[in-house]
Amino acid sequence: MAPLPNSEKYKLLENISELKARKLSFEINKIQLPKGHCGNYGIIKHPGAALAVPINDKGEIIILNQYRFAIQSRILEFPAGTLEEGENPLSTIKRELAEESGFTAKKWDELGLMIPCPGYSDEKIHLFLARDLEELSEIPKGDEDEDIEVLRMTPEKLNSIISSGKEALDGKTISAWFRALQFLNLNER
Repeated sequence: MAPLPNSEKYKLLENISELKARKLSFEINKIQLPKGHCGNYGIIKHPGAALAVPINDKGEIIILNQYRFAIQSRILEFPAGTLEEGENPLSTIKRELAEESGFTAKKWDELGLMIPCPGYSDEKIHLFLARDLEELSEIPKGDEDEDIEVLRMTPEKLNSIISSGKEALDGKTISAWFRALQFLNLNER
């Protein structure tokens, strides 16, 4: 998986305030940037996440229609989840794939790292391709607040949805799909 570019650390001058939520925190810090500028900056601190692009042996994509409270709507997105403390990205996405979609995968390929909102968050999402899927007879219990419908669609259908611009999709889903197409050499579709 491609690493981040060389790190250029800022200097923390003062932690002004912090608000902790279930899976993240928001900090306001006075920092000095590498080029010397000082100022107050807000940052969402996130433990990281992992996402899978699941494709079954028929070539169908497994995708979720999931309710998201922040936008008060349902959107299409790939199974994904937050890294738990001490958990590696592959373990996270194996757990999330089973809980959210009811599938496991025997073949996993790394698709790289995505940084969704670097202007205000340190979140990093590890992208994976999940193949050789097996449907579970019993789905593990996931998060209580999840409201998910599992869908199957062809690559052509997903490409059509993305290119039409008529359906809201999140950035991680579009980025992961693009990476999966490149990995599978399916960009002709």
